[in-house]
Amino acid sequence: MANTLGEYLRARREQIDPVSAGVRVVGVRRTPGLRREEVATLAGVSADYYLRLEQGRDRNPSVQVLESLARVFQLDATATQYLLSLSTARAAPRRAHRETVPIGIRQLLDVINLPAFVENRMFEVVAANRLATAVSPNIRTGVNRLRAVLLDPEEQALFTDWEQAIQGMVAGFRASVGTQIDDPPVVRLVEELSRTSPEFRRLWAQHDVVPLAGGSFRLSHPQVGPMQLRREKLPLQDTHGLILAIYHAEPHSETARSLELLGSLAATPADEPR
Repeated sequence: MANTLGEYLRARREQIDPVSAGVRVVGVRRTPGLRREEVATLAGVSADYYLRLEQGRDRNPSVQVLESLARVFQLDATATQYLLSLSTARAAPRRAHRETVPIGIRQLLDVINLPAFVENRMFEVVAANRLATAVSPNIRTGVNRLRAVLLDPEEQALFTDWEQAIQGMVAGFRASVGTQIDDPPVVRLVEELSRTSPEFRRLWAQHDVVPLAGGSFRLSHPQVGPMQLRREKLPLQDTHGLILAIYHAEPHSETARSLELLGSLAATPADEPR
C-alpha cells in the first residue's frame, strides 16, 4: 500500500528552513530541512511516533497532531486540508464512473465567445470549443494537458514563463487527484511523466499542492502575439470531478482584441464532432 502520508511529511520536512522554524542551527547540517526529532519536538509528539508516521506504520494520526505538523511545516490552508485528507483515505476499491459532460455545458461551450473546455481530475480534455483549440491545439478532446505542457515543445513555447506554469500545474494536479493517487490511471500517468520529464520528477517529489482556482498567465501565440489571460476553473456538480475551464481577458485590452481575431480565424462552417 502506498505510504502517501509518510511521503508527504518527509517531503515537507526536507523543505523547511530550520531557522524559519525556530531551530537554533550550530555547525554544518548534513541533511536538508528539519531533522525528524526536531519536527517531533516542535509538534509536541514523540520522535518515535513521528518516525512511525513517516514510515507508514501509523496511518491514522489525530486531527490535532496533523494540525500541529501543518504549523511546523508552515502549510497554508490548502496544503493543510490536503494533509488532513491523507489520513482519512481508505483503501476501498473505487468504482469507475463514466465522464459525461452535461448537455447544458456542451451548449455553453458552443455559444460562449471565450476559450472554454472541460477537463477531468487528471487534466484530460473531455470537451472543448473552437476558440480554446485556437489558443492551443492541445486543448482538444482526449489530450492530457499536463502531458502536453510537459512534453510538447510547441506547447511549451506558448508559455512566456513555462517554469512557473508547469510548477503550478503539477501542484494543481496533485490537489486534483488528492487521495486517489494510487488509482491505476493516475499511477500510470505519474510513472510515464516521471520517466520522460526530469522537471516533472523534481516537482512531483516536492509534494506541493495548490487549489484549483483562477489565475493569470501569459502566452506568446504564433498567430496573434503576446496575450495576458485569466483562467477560471469551475467544478461541475454531479460529474465525478469534471472542471469547466474558461480563459478571458480584460475588456477592451489588446488580448481581448487578439481573442476576437482568433475567433474569426477559427470560424469554420462545420463543428468538429465531440
